[in-house]
Amino acid sequence: MAITVGDRLPDGTLTELIETETPGCTLGPNAFTVSELVKGKRIVVFGLPGAFTPTCSAKHLPGYLAGFDMLKAKRVDEVWCVAVNDAFVMGAWGKEQKCAGKVRMMADGSATYAKALGLEMDLTARGMGIRSQRYSMLVEDGVVKTLNLEQPGKFEVSDAETMLRQLTGC
Repeated sequence: MAITVGDRLPDGTLTELIETETPGCTLGPNAFTVSELVKGKRIVVFGLPGAFTPTCSAKHLPGYLAGFDMLKAKRVDEVWCVAVNDAFVMGAWGKEQKCAGKVRMMADGSATYAKALGLEMDLTARGMGIRSQRYSMLVEDGVVKTLNLEQPGKFEVSDAETMLRQLTGC
């Protein structure tokens, strides 16, 4: 069953490629527990089928990068891009898209988290295996406040502009 507004995010692990060592984070892929990352924070999460794919690279991620300052002005603490790719691919895509300091590129390499959310889709027939559906959500202290789930093959409601409209008045 898919996650809905009012639900608490399921616990799980996402990985992120760290290129600058800091206390608690080593160089390379680091695993993070979702429940710890969201505690006390207001986070915009957007999920997409895969790094370097056409719509994801030309529209979805660039929209959140362009809208980052406006999202921060709406009291958003972090913006996450989650895709069913490994941390190295997400890191390379983030570097190419200039995400540093803006969008956290979170890897769900085996689609485990997409499945926990109930937002996986099977693209095996297209040679892509199990992937994430395209979505965006606002999460406050681990609870889903808004959820924008795209219909298959569409990019109409999970964009940054829709999220910004929903945040107006928040």
